[in-house]
Formats: sequence, C-alpha cells, structure tokens
Amino acid sequence: MPEPFDTLFDHPFLGRGFRPFFLLGAIYSAMSLLIWGGFYAGHITPPSFLLDPVSWHAHEMIYGFAMAIVAGFLLTAVANWTSAAPVRQIHLAGLCLIWLAGRAVMSFDFGLPSAAIFIIEGSFIPALAISLAIPLLKSWSKRNFVFLALLSILLACDLGFLITENRTPLYIAIMIIITMISLIGGRVIPAFTVAALRRRGEKAFQTPQGRMDILALTSLVCIVLTLVFVGTQGIVLAGASFISATIHALRMRHYHTLKILNDPMVWILHVGYAWVIVGLLLMSLAALNILAFSTALHALTAGAIGSMTLGMMCRVTLGHTGRNLIAGKLTTLSFILMQGAALLRVLGPVIVPDQASLWITISAFLWSACFILYLLLYARILWQPRPDGRAA
Repeated sequence: MPEPFDTLFDHPFLGRGFRPFFLLGAIYSAMSLLIWGGFYAGHITPPSFLLDPVSWHAHEMIYGFAMAIVAGFLLTAVANWTSAAPVRQIHLAGLCLIWLAGRAVMSFDFGLPSAAIFIIEGSFIPALAISLAIPLLKSWSKRNFVFLALLSILLACDLGFLITENRTPLYIAIMIIITMISLIGGRVIPAFTVAALRRRGEKAFQTPQGRMDILALTSLVCIVLTLVFVGTQGIVLAGASFISATIHALRMRHYHTLKILNDPMVWILHVGYAWVIVGLLLMSLAALNILAFSTALHALTAGAIGSMTLGMMCRVTLGHTGRNLIAGKLTTLSFILMQGAALLRVLGPVIVPDQASLWITISAFLWSACFILYLLLYARILWQPRPDGRAA
C-alpha cells in the first residue's frame, strides 16, 4: 500500500526526474506545435516578441521540448548509472521552475532587457549539468562525462543563437542532440531488443561494437566541426554526413531490427535510429544544394528526435513506475502518427512544394496529437505512486 504524503514536495510526482519533465515536455510540445500549425494555417501568430516565428519554433523545440525530455531522461538515468540518490523533491521542483522561467521569457514580452532574458533562459542547462555532475564525479563515472560536455555545447549554442540571432548554432544544437541519440541508442536499442527477443523465447545476443560506437561518435563530431567552421553548404559537409550515415547504418545491422517489428515499444526506437541515418543522408544532399537544408533538419528533428523521445518517454514511464513494457493500441497509434508527421514534413514540401504550408500544418497537428495521446495515457501514471508501493 503506497504511503501517504503530506505536501507536494513529498509527492511521487517529484520523486524522479522523468515524472515532471516528461509531463511538462509533452504539454509544451503539444501546445507549441498547435500554435505553430495555427500560424502556418494563417489563423494565429505565436506569442513571441523576442524572436521571429520561425526562430521561436526552432529554438523552443530544441531548448523547450527536447531539453525537457533530455533532462528527465538524464536525471533518471544518472541515478541508475551511479547508484546515487536521484534528484528529487525541492531540488527537482527548482529545476522545473528554472525551465518554466526560460519558456516564459522566450514566449512573452515582460519588458526585460536582453541580458536578463539571456540569463534566465541560459540558467537551466548549467543547473541541470551541476545536478548531474555531482553524482557522476562522486562515482567517477567517466563513461558518462561526455553528457556534461554535450550539455556545455548546447549552452554555448543557446547563448550564441540568442546573441547573434544566427541559426547556425541551432543546427549545431540539433546535431548535439542527435549525438546523444546515437550514444544512448547504441547502448539501449541492442539491449532492449535482445531482452524483448529473449522474453518470447528466442536466442538472441548483443554484438559488441566498441570501435563502431567510437566511429559513430567521431563522425558526428566531424559534422559539428564542419558546421562551425565551414557552414551548411559544400563538399566537406556532404562527405562528412554521408560517411556518418554509412557508419550508423553499418552499426544498425546488428540490432535485430527485422525480428522486432511486432513489438511497438521496441520498434519505435529502431525507427528513431533509422531516421538518424535518413537525416544524415539528406544532409549530404542538402549540402550539395540538391535538397533544401530544412528537409534534412526535419528528418533529424521530426523523424529521429520525435520518434526517439516519444518511444523513450513511454518506455521510461512504464518501466520506472513498475508497469509492464507493453504498448497498447493508443500508444502504438501515437508511434504511427509520429511517422506520419515526420514523413509529411520531410516529403510533402519536396513532392508537392506548392502545398508546403498544408503539409507543414498537418504535420504539426499530427505531432501535437502524438503528445496529447501521451498525456491522456501517461499523465496519470506520472502523477500517481507506483502500484507496488516502492519509491517513485
């Protein structure tokens, strides 16, 4: 029987990082894309006075939505990796308030000077990094120090974009999140797949790919460096992106993908990883002016980030609240709708460019529908105590 709690700070909702940040991220994502879709349909204007609508959308999907999910995942994972007490209660509530303050100043005009806006918006990543660094350093979990470095780069990109209003730092930030997906995906996708296959009685084993893992990370670092020093066009970026796509495809060949297509909770992660490969290939073409650069970006964002975050949010929510890792019909529907949102956003403007606004609008509404479904199915689980009475 779950123990009663006296105050909000004792509530299970503030017991693990994934609970508030997945809820906040899902709400913000659904609202933001409804606003964005309404803007593209010509009905409303995003309530941003600091940035133009396109920049607001790009920035907030990275530093609003994606960072919330990254925070929820890392706060939960680092506690498991280090066997340390998780960030919880007042500490966790403080992190949520800092994130919310950033969303407020990026979306509404409070008459604040630019420096104050930059400080408020730029406070979340350092606060998150410090919260993660303490247990990582105490346990000397060297393998995971890389996430502190990646968060530092994300902070630099955030401030660089806000100060210069040049979108290249946002492109770099996207690649840093893709790097996180590659790192985490390389660990969890094979493990989750093999575990699922063994549960149904199949003999399956993980194939060690240490060198390939290093090559995958190195190839993404090369793309980031190319974006920094060369830009979004040219043979250097085309070559780096193609090589990275090839490495990630070779890495995926040992993931048992074809054996797991009947398990939505696992195949959504494979699909998210596959979108990384597609996005890198499209970036190679975009660097040669064969496609618009935004086409490649949305394969990486709507496709890879959208699929991977939604899949991990559902999996972590179920697994860390003591429930079976089974995707119901509505969860599976949300995974399918996410693919529809990504395909329409990536292919629609390419195949029928005259109707680009329509495809973007429909894609935005489909994306919102995915996270509305997540909220309908999982918000109650995020709020409630574990049914087995264990700590949140």
